[in-house]
Amino acid sequence: MKRQLVIQRSYRATLDEVWELWTTKDGIEAWWGPEGFRVEVLALKVETGGQMDWAMIAVAPEMVAFMKQQGMKTRTEHRHTFTEVVPKTRLALSSQADFIPGVKPYPIDARVELKARGDQVDVTLQVSRMHDEDWTSRSQAGWESQLSKLEKLLSQKRSTP
Repeated sequence: MKRQLVIQRSYRATLDEVWELWTTKDGIEAWWGPEGFRVEVLALKVETGGQMDWAMIAVAPEMVAFMKQQGMKTRTEHRHTFTEVVPKTRLALSSQADFIPGVKPYPIDARVELKARGDQVDVTLQVSRMHDEDWTSRSQAGWESQLSKLEKLLSQKRSTP
């Protein structure tokens, strides 16, 4: 990957728990998408060359209003192709940024690395920078929001007997 953002988080969880949330329909739908959006997984085949088809749907009134004000759809469908899958270690995804009004679609990539450390899992996410700094900031804010949702979900799982 060329120019990229790097985001790191540590979660009190097992590799099995984190891997399941990144690689199953129920897991992805439970946390994927920034605050104010929900995700619906339409198809999922987690293997190198496999795909994840999904829809991101604005649900919070302020997000619906923002999307409309930006000239964007409140539901967008996306396809990620898994370019690398190493169970409980690494996922790499490739897709197209094809949802930006007035901008020709271009490829974007993401790589997720998982590493167990004691009772924690370190997650390192590398994502392509977008076509300009405004959209790169939006991308980073979206991923930060998603990873916070993942943290809340893992905390809830740990506190439920």
